[in-house]
Amino acid sequence: MTSFDHLKTTYFEECAELLEVTYTQLGAIEDGRADAESVHAIFRAIHSIKGGGGAFGFERLVAFAHAFETVLDLLRDGRLDLAPPVAALLLRSTDALSDLVAAARTGEDKPLGAEDDLLAALHAAAASDAPAPGLCRPDPASSGLATMADGAPARRYRIRFVPHAGLFRSANEPLLIIRDLKRLGRVDVEADLSRLPGLAVIDPEAAYLAWTLHVETGAPAAALAQAFEFVADDCELLIEPEPDLSGIASASPEAEPVPLAAVRRPGVSSDPAAPAATTDGGAAGHPSIRVDVDRVDRLVNLVGELVINQAMLVQLGSALPPDLCAGLLNGLETMSQHLRELQDGVMAIRAQPVRSVFSRMPRLVREVSAQLGKDVRLIVSGEGTEIDKTVIEQLADPLIHLLRNALDHGIEPPEEREALGKPRQGTIHLGAAHRGGRIVIEVADDGAGIARAKVLARARSRGLVAADATPTEEEIDNLIFLPGFSTVEVVSDISGRGVGMDVVKRNIQALGGRIAVESRAGAGSRFLLSLPLTLAILDGMAVAVGRESYIIPLANIMESLRPKRQNIHPVVGRGDVIAIRGDYVPLVYLHQRFLVPGAVTDPCEGIVVIVESEGAGRIGLVVDELLGQQQVVVKSLDANYGAVDGVGGATILGDGRVALILDVNRLQEAPALFRSPEPRPAPAFPATPQLQ
Repeated sequence: MTSFDHLKTTYFEECAELLEVTYTQLGAIEDGRADAESVHAIFRAIHSIKGGGGAFGFERLVAFAHAFETVLDLLRDGRLDLAPPVAALLLRSTDALSDLVAAARTGEDKPLGAEDDLLAALHAAAASDAPAPGLCRPDPASSGLATMADGAPARRYRIRFVPHAGLFRSANEPLLIIRDLKRLGRVDVEADLSRLPGLAVIDPEAAYLAWTLHVETGAPAAALAQAFEFVADDCELLIEPEPDLSGIASASPEAEPVPLAAVRRPGVSSDPAAPAATTDGGAAGHPSIRVDVDRVDRLVNLVGELVINQAMLVQLGSALPPDLCAGLLNGLETMSQHLRELQDGVMAIRAQPVRSVFSRMPRLVREVSAQLGKDVRLIVSGEGTEIDKTVIEQLADPLIHLLRNALDHGIEPPEEREALGKPRQGTIHLGAAHRGGRIVIEVADDGAGIARAKVLARARSRGLVAADATPTEEEIDNLIFLPGFSTVEVVSDISGRGVGMDVVKRNIQALGGRIAVESRAGAGSRFLLSLPLTLAILDGMAVAVGRESYIIPLANIMESLRPKRQNIHPVVGRGDVIAIRGDYVPLVYLHQRFLVPGAVTDPCEGIVVIVESEGAGRIGLVVDELLGQQQVVVKSLDANYGAVDGVGGATILGDGRVALILDVNRLQEAPALFRSPEPRPAPAFPATPQLQ
């Protein structure tokens, strides 16, 4: 990748972050949670996108962002009221700007004139500016520019501002800076025309003017410097106090000249090559750096290898006499503790808030609800909940399917809702929270709920449910996850092709997660997605089956027991079941499933581990013994060997042996699950698999 390509990549990454900030602040405005800083944060984000776009020559993007920015500046000045139509215009404009950024990233031109209507609306809004009280009245104390308390003594500062010739090419405007300064106090402006050439040689795109600004304000010099945050790399700047009336300059530390290096905006740098010190909403106090994901992945892999080596050392140390090797054993214990902290720290680096996925959903809801002629409001909560990056990347598709399902099948049309005594506007809630070492994502609506009679009738007509069967409400609800199932009579762009909910279930299971649905007729439906926080590290229970060891994910385990003879019952054509507290749980003999010789064949002489699976509910895994709970590093079996039914990955144990990690959901779906398998050759596992 060339240096120029790297700069472009960084710019588009920053655009994604800035658009996320914009959508977050617009959501706050829509929900009535906004303050004056909300519009300032949006303005800074749009200005940054415009500035970077100008540097790369994205003319359409810059032109649209400029019109957008003008409206935002009027809102900041209090000359335009943030009424609902204006707020809606800001949302639509952000959607359009997002499309223009995407087109610039892919190199695909949007149809000419696609944004013309919005441009006209922005120009019309800008032309209708009038003083308006309310949210966006200028308030230096809350704008982020001033930090002095009310009643602070006024000081006079002299600012020398000399733009570089290319300042306008990065879409910056001195007028906006002067307006920012006027929010802080009185400003006298002196223009310096000394660099202005004759008309014969003038470059209309170059900056020639310079300014000397005299500002009288109670704000500190740092607040003045922040007004220049967007042009820090495109100008020469000096901020210094002017003498007071007695001719004695202020001796306070804040009266010292502010060097150019101090003028850096707290959000994304105007130089796309610079490491981003990115914060939510551009707020200072949480600086960060941008690191290539591949580097983090290599670090995670190295920590994983350390975990494996540490487990080997602990196992070797367990064979040493404690009285002779006390120092060594204590050192191994201390190393284990430090390694666990290191592991947690590295995994935290990979963790990201689900906001990056959630921020895309309001636009989806707006567009689909408009297409369906429905009025729907999306409420988002828990967007700051963190989860591993690899999980986040695969969350978007399931959430899109669930939201489209809620919009099309759940929420009723406004007239129908009104007739039912409901508000015309439907509500969908998208939330995330940490629970028990996992993340739970909720998609709930206040619509009609699942039409169970219709679902059951369709399932019977397709032969999915026997005519004389009487499934429970929960079983009927879960029919919607069957492949190809749909109750829609007419296929549309939104639904009816039988592709959606089964995809959601498969994708969630592929992430090691579970999905559940709750529904009440007339009151709505609620989908709960339970996902692991990371796919790289797993808490599991090591079990022995013959000479082999397997790892059962701890999240699936409900209990373990040694059954009594009278609790084991054979079922014709299904194998054995175990009676537990009035319920019957089918047994899976792992030695049969994986053809392991020398294993315990009688469950009353071994251990039954009760696990929760999707589809089959609880099942009992028959093993020889429990080896203990441990944290293991997950290695991909598909990438290193090949797919194996009932196996979700592999790990390396402390003794150097490879142990398979059971996928409980795929295990119970295997053809030979509840019956003794026909004799067949054992899987040809390599003697010493090399896992990467």
